[in-house]
Amino acid sequence: MERTLVLLKPDCVQRRLMGRILSRFEEKGFNVIAMKMMQVTPELSKQHYAEHVEKPFYPGLEAFITGAPVVAMIVEGLDVIQVVRDMLGATSGLKAAAGTIRGDFSSSRQMNLVHASDGPEAAAREMGLYFSADEICSYEPTLTPWLRADDE
Repeated sequence: MERTLVLLKPDCVQRRLMGRILSRFEEKGFNVIAMKMMQVTPELSKQHYAEHVEKPFYPGLEAFITGAPVVAMIVEGLDVIQVVRDMLGATSGLKAAAGTIRGDFSSSRQMNLVHASDGPEAAAREMGLYFSADEICSYEPTLTPWLRADDE
């Protein structure tokens, strides 16, 4: 099983889309094994977006991500990193395909509702920023045999 960090960003929270977006991951058959609402601090923003801190757009990014609460979660499943990113669609909601989360709910590059880790190393680093080991609750749903074959 693979794990990824997903953040429902401040625009998602403010627009009251949390449940609709969370349901897409659950309907896909993924397990949400950790979840909390929190306020991202400037310090956490700098850690999370470390590769962007020196870029000219960073101050606006920090103001956005710290401007309202986020919902942080760890999502677990087969090929979850790539599948979740595919479910989100292109970074800009204007370029994201219909049927993707951003394609259906976003019309902005920055106000794009959801963050998801872009690879295994990023997922491990980001999950460690938002969750401690004792906050993760792995489980096997009783309906798993109806979601995928035993050899998957």
